[in-house]
Order: sequence, then C-alpha cells, then structure tokens
Amino acid sequence: MSEKFEADLKRFYELLGERQRELGHYFAIVEGGDVDKEIEAFIDNFLMSIELSCIKENRVALLSRLIGLRDEQMVQALEKEGKDSIFIAQAKEKAYLWVKDFYLKRHASLIAHIEEEWLLSPFYRRILRGVHTIGIAMSEWQSVWNEHIINTINPLLELEFDKNGEAIAEMLHANGLYDPDEKGNDGDRSYSVLEKVGKGYEAKAYAVAFPREVLHVKDALESLIDDLKELEDPDCMQKAGFIAYFEALRDAFCEEDRSSLINKWAEVDRKWMRITAPIQIGHPLEYYEDHYKKAVALEWDVRLSNPLNQNAQKTYQRVSMMFETLFGNHEALHVKKSVLSNLKRIQLYIGRPALFYAAEFNGLFSAQVVPNDENVSTELGKKVFAFSDNILDSLRSKPFLKIQREVFGQDFMDKERELVFHHADIWHQVYEVTTIGHEFGHILWMDGDTELVMNKSGVFKNIEEFKATTGGLVSFFMDEDESLVEYVFADTIKRAIGLIAWMKTGEVEPYYCEGLIHLSGLFESGVLSFREKLSIDMSHERYAALKEWYIKTYKALAAHYLEKRDAKAFLEEFAVKKGDFYLPQNQEVAKFVAYYWALHQDMGRDIDESVKREDWA
Repeated sequence: MSEKFEADLKRFYELLGERQRELGHYFAIVEGGDVDKEIEAFIDNFLMSIELSCIKENRVALLSRLIGLRDEQMVQALEKEGKDSIFIAQAKEKAYLWVKDFYLKRHASLIAHIEEEWLLSPFYRRILRGVHTIGIAMSEWQSVWNEHIINTINPLLELEFDKNGEAIAEMLHANGLYDPDEKGNDGDRSYSVLEKVGKGYEAKAYAVAFPREVLHVKDALESLIDDLKELEDPDCMQKAGFIAYFEALRDAFCEEDRSSLINKWAEVDRKWMRITAPIQIGHPLEYYEDHYKKAVALEWDVRLSNPLNQNAQKTYQRVSMMFETLFGNHEALHVKKSVLSNLKRIQLYIGRPALFYAAEFNGLFSAQVVPNDENVSTELGKKVFAFSDNILDSLRSKPFLKIQREVFGQDFMDKERELVFHHADIWHQVYEVTTIGHEFGHILWMDGDTELVMNKSGVFKNIEEFKATTGGLVSFFMDEDESLVEYVFADTIKRAIGLIAWMKTGEVEPYYCEGLIHLSGLFESGVLSFREKLSIDMSHERYAALKEWYIKTYKALAAHYLEKRDAKAFLEEFAVKKGDFYLPQNQEVAKFVAYYWALHQDMGRDIDESVKREDWA
C-alpha cells in the first residue's frame, strides 16, 4: 500500500468525521443555540407536510428520523395527534423519500469532494461512483419492496392467520414458499417475495417480482464491471476480486430460479469474503422487517476502515477463552471446532459508514457480523464491522432529554456524560466489551443449521440478540478489567431500559425482546427495583448477583443452542406475546415496562432544560 493511498484513506476518514459532526449541529434548532434558519425551515416544512406542528418536541422527532435514521419518535408524534395507521404508513414513506433525497445529495457531494482533491486511485474512485449509481437504483427499489412486503403481503398474512407467526411459518413450509438451501431444505432467509394467487400464495424471485428495479441495478453493475476491467488497483491488488464480486452480485440479483437463489447469494458472500481492502462494500446480507418469509433487506453501502484503529485482540482472547471454558465436554465437537475456527479467522473492520442507501435510510447498525450463511463462514470465516466513531459522535450530538433524568437520575446521567465527552479512550474500551463483544457473541454455539432448526416458531432472532450481547458480557465477567466494571455495569442498565422504546417497532423486535430478558436479570438480582419510581443499586453485592444471573442464564442458553431447541421455549421464560407485542413474565418488570412506555410516549421527545450540552462539550 503506497504512502499516498494511506494518506488518502486518512483524509477520506477525516472527511467522514467532519460531515458526521456537521449533521450533529442540526440539533441546535431544538437547543436554543445558533439556529441555522435554512435547516430550521427544512425540518419545519416537512413537519407541516405530514400535519405536525412545528414545536420543539416534533422537531426532535424529525431530527431523529433524519440524523438517527429511526422513525419511532415520528410515529409516536403522529399517534399523539390521533393519526390512523394508513396516514402513518403514508407519512413513513414520505419521510423515507425525504431522507433518501437528502442523503443522495450528500453522498454525491462527498464523491465530488473526493474527485476534486484527487483522493484514492481512479480504480477506487470508480468504485465509489458505481456504488452510488447502484445505490440510487436500490433506493428507488426500496419503496416498492417495502410497499409490497411490509404494507401489503404481511398484513394479509396477519389477517388470514390472526397474527399467529407459527401458523404462518407452517403454511409457508407446507407450500414450499421458503427458498430452498443447497440440500433442498427450507433456507434460513429468502431472496424472493410472496404474491397473492387466488386463495393462496406464490413465491417469486426478486428478479421476477421486481423486474424493472432489478434491471436498473443490473445495468449499473455491468457499467461498473466494464470500467473496472480497464483500470488497475496498484494499492491493494484486488482488481480481480472486486470484479468477481460485482459479477456475482449481478448474477444473484438477476437469478429467476428460486431453487438457485441461496446458492447464488452464497457465491456473492464467498467472493466478498476474499476482499480485504480498507474500502468495503455492504450488500443484502440480513433480514430485518420481514418476520415471516425472511426476505433479505436491500442493504447497500460503503464502509471505510479507520487506518489508525484495527485492534480488538482482547475481545477475541476473552470470547475464545469463555467459549472453551463453558463448552466443557459436550459431545458436539464439530460445533466447537467450527466456532473457534470462525473466531480465529474474523476479519475486523473498525471504521465509519461512508455511503449508504435503500434499507439503510431506515437505520444504520452500530456494528455487524456477517455473512449469515454458515456454510460460507465454515469455509471462509466472517467479517466484523464496528462503527464506534460514528456512535460516539452521535452520543455527543444528541440533545439531553427529560426522560433520561426522570428515569436514571441526575448523578447516573452525569457519570455517563463525563465518560462520553471527556474520556473517549475509556468509552472505546467499553464499546469493545459491549458492542464488538456482541458481534463476536453471535458466532458462538452456532452450527450450520442452528438458526433453521431453532426458528420453527419464527422467533430465533428474538433470543439471538440477547445471546450475542450476553456472550460479550460473560466473556468480560470471566476476565474483568476493574477499571471498566462501573462503566460496563452502567451501560448494561441503560441499554436494557432504553430498548423498551422499541416495543411497537416491528423490525427491531429482537432488540426489544433482548431488553426484556436483560431487565429480568437486572430486577431478579436486585440491581433495579420499581415502586412508582425506579431505584438503581450499583453496589458490589448487586453487581456480583447480576454476574451470577448472567452466567447461569447464559449457560442454560448455550445448552439450548447446542440442543437446537425451539427459540420460543427460551424466550417464553422471560416474555410472551400478548396482542401485537411482547410483555415480560416477571410482574415487577412488567410494571416498570408499562411505566417507562407511558413516560416515553409522554416525554420521550422533551428537552431537559436543566442542563445544557455545551456545558459538557
């Protein structure tokens, strides 16, 4: 890698940080700082277009949609105004188009800036332009994809089967509507959609169901492939790898035979795993919103590694040691061998999202471990992405909310703000334990067919996120760094409570369920108690009790995975679905969840006027 390329990467990374912090300054319009009238008008005009008044709380909701890329607060604002489900669905699509237009312009300006400064080689500049063109096509497709699957087919399924996920899963299985894997069994994800046919359903590959949209993606990919063949990659020597990857993507997107879809996309993952350049591309990898057919989301992005930070060796050592210790003498030695091999071969990329499109205009991840195809991972391992700098910038830019002081108390929040604003080095170490540890934790206890077998009731992901986070935590408990204990403890409490806010957001239901399981442990161990208000006990005794609960619960969960029992059996020890969403089994937890949810609806967007962010920044 040349000195110029290294310098260009550093400059590119600096640009991304500057642009992210610039976005954070938009929050000034709700904090009484120097208000940019153009930004204020931009927010208020959209508020009026969805019939919301231009008050501070609604501006917070819209800024959360624009910068945080989440629409929960906007939906709550609309519900508070008495808007019905049809109006809200239309408003969500309007917001998606608004956000899409905003970021497509920002991405184009970033690429133009890179061109003007002659950053990177012509090869990588062409990749960025190509990704952007493909991203425009996929972002147009996203609206059609969402309307068909989320707004049409899934409500039909819920109506016909009275929202019974198990009955829907059984119907899909009985009628061969899941995409088959290489052995002809139901796959654990789909690259096809359902269409209503008479009294039943038919499954069609993306290329058949969305021919116009796929054609635009194909054309953009082929133009990129043709141009890359005429260029060289003297810096990373990965020209052949990138071309093979884009060709595999083209073939997978265009595949019309459902029996070949999972294999074609596995080939995409194989080609992608061999690309190790600091400029990485994210393609359709996971399913989020579609709980039934598990149609893979239209992810598309560029991720840039931080040239100065690529080390999480401590996490690897902790997680590996914990796994070997807890595995013991279980007979499934092939699982042990596969997991340790995957851990050892992890490609870690710590950095920032550079360009993102389509499904990612509805939310970016703080970290990710992929591919999900366990056959590919058995061959080639996994990639872990972590976007810690973006998360820290986001925490520093968000306004302080009244609900935080009301629930956690001033002392608790002051300690967190001291960490976030004044001790970035410690914050990054905590992030490594909790977030990078979470991604490593996904790998543990997994066999090639674990998700498929455990997902008979359709709720595998609703325990998998808890398994991942707790894997990181238990690894830390078994090899503690005393200087981090207080911060990891506090982060666990705050995260568990904060996840209640996602109670009614279907695509992140697994994280909400994760929060309910964490809360069960926090209340059972006496760390939390609730009598009209929340009490938090972070004493050594309560910490020891919580550790004991986590280790006991995690051992039981690991056994559940090794035995490949239905995920529902574990989940229902802690939470059961009542109506449209899950509620805790523990009655004290249930009372607190009801209290927090009501509080979140009432003041979740209210600014805390008693403290100012600039006093910390």
